[in-house]
Amino acid sequence: MGSITESIAGNIEDQLQQQVLAARQSSTPLAICGGNSKTFYGREIVGQPINVAQHSGIIDYHPTELVITARAGTPLREIMALLEKNNQMLGFEPPLFSDSATLGGAIASGLSGPSRPFSGPVNHFVLGVTVLSGRGEVLRFGGQVIKNVAGFDVSRLLVGSLGCLGILLEISLKVVPKPATELTIVLHHADADAAIVSMNTLAGKPVPISAAAWVAGKTRIRLSGSKAGVTAARRAIGGKVDAEGAAFWSGIREQTHGFFKVDRPGNRPSKQSGKQLSQPLLLRSSVAPATKMFCQNKCQLIDWGGGLRWYSCTERDDNRDSSVQEFEDAVKSARGYVTRFRNGDRKSEVFAPLPDMILKFHQRLKNQFDPDGILNPGRMYRAL
Repeated sequence: MGSITESIAGNIEDQLQQQVLAARQSSTPLAICGGNSKTFYGREIVGQPINVAQHSGIIDYHPTELVITARAGTPLREIMALLEKNNQMLGFEPPLFSDSATLGGAIASGLSGPSRPFSGPVNHFVLGVTVLSGRGEVLRFGGQVIKNVAGFDVSRLLVGSLGCLGILLEISLKVVPKPATELTIVLHHADADAAIVSMNTLAGKPVPISAAAWVAGKTRIRLSGSKAGVTAARRAIGGKVDAEGAAFWSGIREQTHGFFKVDRPGNRPSKQSGKQLSQPLLLRSSVAPATKMFCQNKCQLIDWGGGLRWYSCTERDDNRDSSVQEFEDAVKSARGYVTRFRNGDRKSEVFAPLPDMILKFHQRLKNQFDPDGILNPGRMYRAL
């Protein structure tokens, strides 16, 4: 299929710009929204809604050049379906969490799927962006070619900024071919430490691993590539082929796997109210604490070959908040990070505290893009 170019239908750039200029004039904070699939993420949402969902449409797509450009409000499902027709995909496997998920939300949240340590994070695939700043200026960074960076890459800086620096209008992405063959094998490891040793060992070998995770005593390794390469790796690694491998990785990416569900054993009633808890605290951590374990194996899931750990805290008692703080302190001492990913107190900080020097740098960036602080105020940190 040749290049695809869309019409100007779906372009509400001028309307969005006027809304920002009016909000700046009246000092009205704006809450950027699109598909609302990730409203749970980050600190509490404050401000008058400014909806980007109608700013949609695929602008340009060059299958032979592996580049696609689309407006921020374009549904991810639409983009993925078009890429599928050309046997291509988004290399960072963005989680959708809802059919309403948009491209802008995927870039603003900066979340990657299981392939992240093997194919790269979101910002590795961003070639260029058009963004509406808090000053009401439409700014363009990067382009539509892979080698386009001279100096500081602002387009990638906007990845994961949760709209605090500007409203994404258009994004150009590098896409990748789908693998010729893909399968998942299962190995058995009773505990997380043994699983990580195994995953690290495999990562140092010339095998086409595209995902590695452990949960409930089972380590799953996804192999992607040529048929010959995948077959040879499968024989070398051993284990059993998981016929439901694709569904497993989808469940991890979209958090529909049983680990993330609230109706599993362990979600006992609160000591104070006696009521069943329906919203367990979900923590995302880069390392396990070197001291007292916060959770047992039953409430821990490891992804990214050991680089990402999920902890589902379903037991609430009088000391849970202090236990979480102890966990965060232990991870920090190991030079890791903890994010209160879901169901935490969103009026407090949910991301790992920034060192003073880094925080000042963030504040200077915020002041350059949004001097009046009207765009998603406090969504990442209270001070931003």
